[in-house]
Amino acid sequence: MNPDRPIRSIMTTKLVTVSLETNAEAIQTIFRKHDFHHIPVVDKGEGLIGIISKEDFFKVSYLISYNTTGKTWTGKEYRSLKANDFMTKFPLTLDPDDTIGLAADIFLANKFHSLPIVEDGKLAGMITAHDLLEYGFNSPFVTKREEEIT
Repeated sequence: MNPDRPIRSIMTTKLVTVSLETNAEAIQTIFRKHDFHHIPVVDKGEGLIGIISKEDFFKVSYLISYNTTGKTWTGKEYRSLKANDFMTKFPLTLDPDDTIGLAADIFLANKFHSLPIVEDGKLAGMITAHDLLEYGFNSPFVTKREEEIT
């Protein structure tokens, strides 16, 4: 595995994003429909303005149900939520030319699982801990090392 390789080579570029005004029900639908754990929040020009983790989203949902009384009131509170109410503002980002090793260091030091990649002020992709595992597992070094052992 080459930790000096740029993130650009393994980042995900086909992303599902939401705006500040996307409601909680739409975000919940996105999380249920897709097998990812983070949704970038972008402005009209595709500039990154926040990120929503599945864990944070469900914590907020739980707190609403815990702190409100009755199904009707809970539903009203939930429907009034927008992405802006529970997103992480100003998330740490990387550039596509930053290295895979740097991303791995940030994941390990901060217990992050995903980082948005921003280029020229616009969201260009995402890199996840899963992307790093897949890259490491499929690395030619792993194949060579196994051949040396046998």
